[in-house]
Amino acid sequence: MQQFKKRLQEWNIVTFLFLTISGIINAFGVIVFLSPVKLYDSGISGTSMLISQLTPAWCNLSLTLILLNIPIFLIGLKAEGIRFTIYSIYAVMVYSLAAWVITDILPVDVSIVSPLAGNDLFLCALFGGIISGCGSGLTIRFGGAIDGIDIVAVMFAKKIGISIGNFVMIYNVLLYIICGIIIGSWTLPLYSIVTYAVASKTIDFFVDGFDRSKAAFIITTKADLICKELSETFENGVTIIDAKGYYSASEKSMIYFVLNRFHVGKMKNLVHKIDPKAYIAINDVADIYPANLEMERQEKSIEKKTEQLCACSSDEQNT
Repeated sequence: MQQFKKRLQEWNIVTFLFLTISGIINAFGVIVFLSPVKLYDSGISGTSMLISQLTPAWCNLSLTLILLNIPIFLIGLKAEGIRFTIYSIYAVMVYSLAAWVITDILPVDVSIVSPLAGNDLFLCALFGGIISGCGSGLTIRFGGAIDGIDIVAVMFAKKIGISIGNFVMIYNVLLYIICGIIIGSWTLPLYSIVTYAVASKTIDFFVDGFDRSKAAFIITTKADLICKELSETFENGVTIIDAKGYYSASEKSMIYFVLNRFHVGKMKNLVHKIDPKAYIAINDVADIYPANLEMERQEKSIEKKTEQLCACSSDEQNT
């Protein structure tokens, strides 16, 4: 009983709330912008759109999404875990239900043209990709997936010797080629590639963060002075790693420092003011965990208070 309660507490209702929102967003992007003008989403969602167009009499988009996606997630249960599977199936169910509500319940005509972008294929491809990408990215951000193509990629990519990203790309390219052959035109598949590209970039924003931080690798012989200035100026944690020059064989230090991208210029000026010969390399950081930074700031605050107390005690003793 205790273990059941513990498991129940792990399922966060806020997560399901955001998964609900993500499913609705994804359905809005696909049904309002893509489906009316016969553009295709990527992955299993795009495959479902093609099948629903070919068999409209007995298999609509909502039903096809469930029939294709849920078995894939169940097959991937062992590899991805129960929580990911439940989150993903829930998101797909919301996506399917929202798609059905928009097409069959709401007083919105999405049968011929987009109610918001008309028959402008570029606008439909652009905004359909952005909005559906927001839904997919939000789902991934909260521990699930709204399209089973990622599970298919995990299962088969390594077996055929390619990366998961390349597998997904190849799948989508083949999907659009098949769409072009079936409908006898390449205009819609080409615009669908625009949708895929925009959606992929939008998903990256959600997964990696909108405001990506920068990681600076600083190689210097004046590490203590630089670390002191960086810590006091930016109030971030600093890591020092012992290093050695290959050609010079001289002992050096490498400083690892994460900062906001707007502070990169200020950081470079500060470092080169102390050590003009310092070598600086800057990389993108996909994600950071604020709790760790907050802990470092708290520790630093405690250290400062301790130093101040020691200074006050020393002054009292001198007087």
